[in-house]
Amino acid sequence: MQKAVRKTALVVGANGVIGSNLISYLAELPDWDIIGLSRRGGESYDRVRYVAVDLLDEADTYEKLSSLTEVTHIFYAAYQDRPTWAELVAPNMAMLVHVVNTIEPVAHDLQHISLMQGYKVYGAHLGPFKTPAKETDAYHMPPEFNVDQQTFLEQRQRGSSWTWSALRPSVVSGFALGNPMNLAMVIAIYASLSKELGIPLRFPGKPGAYNSLLEMTDAGLLARATVWAATDERCANQAFNITNGDLFRWNEMWPTIAKYFDMETAPPLQMSLDVVMADKEPLWNAMVEKHGLVKTPYKDVSSWRFGDFVFSWDYDFFADGSKARRFGFHDFIDTKEMFLGIFGDFRKRKIIP
Repeated sequence: MQKAVRKTALVVGANGVIGSNLISYLAELPDWDIIGLSRRGGESYDRVRYVAVDLLDEADTYEKLSSLTEVTHIFYAAYQDRPTWAELVAPNMAMLVHVVNTIEPVAHDLQHISLMQGYKVYGAHLGPFKTPAKETDAYHMPPEFNVDQQTFLEQRQRGSSWTWSALRPSVVSGFALGNPMNLAMVIAIYASLSKELGIPLRFPGKPGAYNSLLEMTDAGLLARATVWAATDERCANQAFNITNGDLFRWNEMWPTIAKYFDMETAPPLQMSLDVVMADKEPLWNAMVEKHGLVKTPYKDVSSWRFGDFVFSWDYDFFADGSKARRFGFHDFIDTKEMFLGIFGDFRKRKIIP
């Protein structure tokens, strides 16, 4: 029997909800070695080692990465947040360019570059957009760094032996601390604080958002899809929407979430979580002591701006996930079970009471 050829994954953005879950999945596969990149690094184990690097700094990127000649697959999931859409372009383009410029010339066995995108490609962040969104939909008026990143890879790949893929998940949920884009954590902390205060769990978003149709993407499912697209030759130079496979409305999901936390619901009340939760750090710290939770800084469990963003979608928010199925990826997960499973994981880890 032929022995599997070893592969080396360079996971860029290793500590985010997407990158960390991707590393966990890769570590379960016997034929992968993993190198995780992030600003703060991480604790290496088994076949996983971490490199702390400032990808915005071209010199630091070259110094830290130019020796990684063994890399066969780049999984790019890094993200730099900025106040406006236009300001997102420069840093997020620079990080990708610095990584590719450093790795491609030295990694002679480079096979694939995987790019993590999202529904910003479809203009979903700007307002009501065409649903279900399809990979063939036309681009919208720039600025848009997701599109610029894909264009860069398309141009760079011409004449090269490596291929690329682009993954387009909906809102990604899973375990990760200190991540600015983790909706499951937003809901779990919001519910825990509300329960501690003895008040019902109210949906805090726009009134129309409570009734809109939307979908989610489980971080574990996304990890499996990402590796599939990077290793199945049918997926070369293709983009894929990756979703759980079902649709829901908050008006049905919210009572289910409240029941999990053994809470009552009350009519939705629009509020900015970023504003009303700004003074809750002392309450959180008291809860950590009272319930014997892991001592997690409030800033690492609160992603209120992102919660406000998601809960403001008073329009349908979903894409057509059938292309991935046509190309051979058939995994799916029930979104209700996803949320309840993640909340259970938070409790098991003693992040929430």
